[in-house]
Amino acid sequence: MLTLFIIALVLCFISGAPLFSIMLGGTALGAFFSSRGFDIQFNGAINKIFSTSDRDEIEVLSTIPLFIYSGYVLAEAKTADRLVRFANAAMGWLPGGLAIVTIGTCALFTVFTGASGVTIIALGGVLMPALVKNGYPKKFSMGLIAGTGSVGLLFPPALPLFIYGTVYGLTGLDKDWDTRRFLFAGVVPGLVLVAMLSAVAIFVAIKKKLPRQKFEIGELGRSFGKALPELMIPFGVIILLATGFALSDVAALTLFYVAVLEIGVYKTIKPKQLLSISHEAMAMIGAIFMIILASTAFTDFMVNAEVPTKLVAWTSEHVESKIVFLLAINVILLIVGTVMDIFSAIVVVLPLIAPIAKHYGINPYHLGVIFLLNLEVGYLHPPVGLNLFLTSVKFKRPITEVMWATIPFLITMIIALLTITYVPALTVVPEAERTAPVGNLVAMVESGLEEIKVAYPKITLVDDQGNVLKDEKGKPVEHAFTDCAKLTEETARGACQQVHFDATNCKPDAKGTDPKQVACYNKAVASWVVSNLNGDALHPEYAIIVMKDIALVDADGAAIKVDDKDVLGPDGKPIVKHLAACEKMTGTDKENCRSVFSEASNCYIAAPDFQECADACGAAPTETPGGGSDAGSAAGSGSAAGSGSAGSGSAAGSGAGSAAPAAPAGDCKSKCRADAVKKCVADAVSSWIDDDNTRAKPD
Repeated sequence: MLTLFIIALVLCFISGAPLFSIMLGGTALGAFFSSRGFDIQFNGAINKIFSTSDRDEIEVLSTIPLFIYSGYVLAEAKTADRLVRFANAAMGWLPGGLAIVTIGTCALFTVFTGASGVTIIALGGVLMPALVKNGYPKKFSMGLIAGTGSVGLLFPPALPLFIYGTVYGLTGLDKDWDTRRFLFAGVVPGLVLVAMLSAVAIFVAIKKKLPRQKFEIGELGRSFGKALPELMIPFGVIILLATGFALSDVAALTLFYVAVLEIGVYKTIKPKQLLSISHEAMAMIGAIFMIILASTAFTDFMVNAEVPTKLVAWTSEHVESKIVFLLAINVILLIVGTVMDIFSAIVVVLPLIAPIAKHYGINPYHLGVIFLLNLEVGYLHPPVGLNLFLTSVKFKRPITEVMWATIPFLITMIIALLTITYVPALTVVPEAERTAPVGNLVAMVESGLEEIKVAYPKITLVDDQGNVLKDEKGKPVEHAFTDCAKLTEETARGACQQVHFDATNCKPDAKGTDPKQVACYNKAVASWVVSNLNGDALHPEYAIIVMKDIALVDADGAAIKVDDKDVLGPDGKPIVKHLAACEKMTGTDKENCRSVFSEASNCYIAAPDFQECADACGAAPTETPGGGSDAGSAAGSGSAAGSGSAGSGSAAGSGAGSAAPAAPAGDCKSKCRADAVKKCVADAVSSWIDDDNTRAKPD
């Protein structure tokens, strides 16, 4: 049955069904046959779509409509004519000057529009007659326009750079990924590609002894004056990003500048034309967003199905070296580039290739350049490269004739691709601080002023009993006030700093020993850990987990029930879940598995309120807890927070204990806390199992 459904989806795709519907259909199909159940699997994938609200990707997504709209306005405003005139005046006198003009103009125009199809359609009618008139063979001219129609996709602010950055960020493979840095990664490789294509043009011009255009300083000045406002757009974007402007601000300023320029200065676009331009641009924006959102859900399903993990394992077994893997990527992406548009290729193929590339140690920014450059070449690759068909339609020539005309440029682009692939030094990415030096400097100054106000510039994190919290390596976890200055988002930076202010308010003197101040300090730090580290669902890797083993029992120590049946292991005892088993999982499965350990750890780090119980201490005989008198005993051996490990003994429970004479108030309060923690953990376990009954089985 599953096979038939898959075949049906493939047939729908081949027959032209929208890509987003195919991906959502695949997600639903996988969820239907999932062992986790349709509701859990499909709902989790759909929820993944809306989980970017506090991440860098949401800022990038907000810029896409603005840059697309800017490109459509420029394409409609006869920008191509002004760019060609200036480029011809500046370089037409060189050997192969007009061909170089064609390459440079196509690259610049593709930066504006982000799609090679628009470039060929817009510039072909201007450049083709000029090339033929200056003695260039028709076949060469046609091949040149087809071959250079996508060479600008590596230069910012070309749209594919933003799409790639967004999709890679959504994979979660690299928490340090920064789309703003990636925008600059393709500049040097792009220049290498342009230089190689220009060398071919010069060679042909010299061999054919083609005439050169006479250099005229007057024409250069006039054409430069006309084209300068539009020439400044890509350079302005780069300058604004380099000086610390937010990406969304740059996109908004770009659109505002373009609209004022074309409507108010050049007056090539009438206000009433904006409606038709908006219609075309919004159609493109909607299509891209639907694909991105659907691919996010589909990617989440593939991660849960361990498709990337299986691909990594298979590749590791059959591909021995990084060099061979890079060659394999080039071959695969060339094929993909011939049959899919660049946006679809990014959202469908990238989530599959990225984990494998990471396994081989390939820099993610270098992978991005290779990925996009392959798709550029794919536009030109026979038999179904998009540029081939567009050129054939534009100039009304047979597709086979266009193919033969593009061969020299295809070979040149493949040579450039291999050079850039195997010389990673050509992928130059600015340091993170250099993309926003002014903003970072301001944040550092502000952070320095705020730091003066706190009594604890560095805090060793503790639970509400003062036990030191430790990481997975057993080292105390520290939090420095200066680390917060690295966060550019004001809300995140404030949350990061809050623990230092709260601790200072509780205990102004770092050397103070007042019990009430110390208790307030411990509680403030513990509450912050629970809310900001263990409570950050988007970054579960930062959570401090002190419970490594959890028995599936209720607050009384009895095995939990599922469908009115006790959940027991093969030995007839309550099942114990182990954190180590979660580490073998991937994607959402791993996050879901770890969540119960994180929630249970919160119970120990900041225990639920037990004041009512504590107030009654000393008033009546009490019972001693089974394994000790504090949270540590409830966790098993040692302090739960201090040791970073919670045994299973307490979770399983050992009964209520035996009656004892009235205990000192301190011991009684410890028991109150231990009981509150035990109930909290039991509630966390019960809620976790209720979400998915299949979790109630041995690891």
